[in-house]
Amino acid sequence: MIRAPVPGLSEIENSSTHSKEGSLKLLLTSAGIKNASIHEALVDLLGKPIAESSALCIPTAMYGHPEVRPAMTWEFISGREPQCPMTELGWKSVGVLELTALPTLDEDRWVPWIRETDALLVSGGDALYLCHWMRQSGLADLLPSLSETVWVGLSAGSMVMTPRIGEDFVEWKPPAGDDSTLGIVDFSICPHVAQDGLPGNSMAFAERWAAEIAAPAYAIDDETAIRVVDGTVEVVSEGHWKLFAPSPVASESG
Repeated sequence: MIRAPVPGLSEIENSSTHSKEGSLKLLLTSAGIKNASIHEALVDLLGKPIAESSALCIPTAMYGHPEVRPAMTWEFISGREPQCPMTELGWKSVGVLELTALPTLDEDRWVPWIRETDALLVSGGDALYLCHWMRQSGLADLLPSLSETVWVGLSAGSMVMTPRIGEDFVEWKPPAGDDSTLGIVDFSICPHVAQDGLPGNSMAFAERWAAEIAAPAYAIDDETAIRVVDGTVEVVSEGHWKLFAPSPVASESG
């Protein structure tokens, strides 16, 4: 695992001030399980090999994003999107959990599916749309009780765990009309940071976005993930990332 040095902190960013206490284990990625370090972090969180672990993939966020086409949703579900590895990792089993269907089902049918699975693989797309359906379905209320489950977020699937996504990422407008999300952690995430923003978001964009957030926020590239367990935050990276922290704490990067 490559660890980026952080001035004034340990080699891996490790601070309970950036995460709320909770038992759900999080692996918040920009683009899935892109490298050996992120893969190792996932296996560690699972506590067993991926080949012995079950997963449910959640594609719901994709439907809310204006640039996502139906074929892209199928590629995520079927593991045919090599740029964002998630379902194709060799899981013992993979199922599909569509959140928009859950309000029409009795909880005693679908809640056991979630409790019995080892990992939830949550696609990118629109974080506010995903947040809305997590609340409407009841999944958001269930999260605190999932002590043995690993939440593996991809882009919007990671951003939904933050307090807010920032106006720059708003596409679908929720009934509340703002950019707030679940707040499971107390930092925000700007994913897909790339040199000159090609493709993705430039660091200059991330700096402007972070200034508007005005709270702890990470800019991460596609080779970076953020691991959160019991209030401890660790950056896992073979790429580049930056933590924007409000004054008086200086920004840190790797």
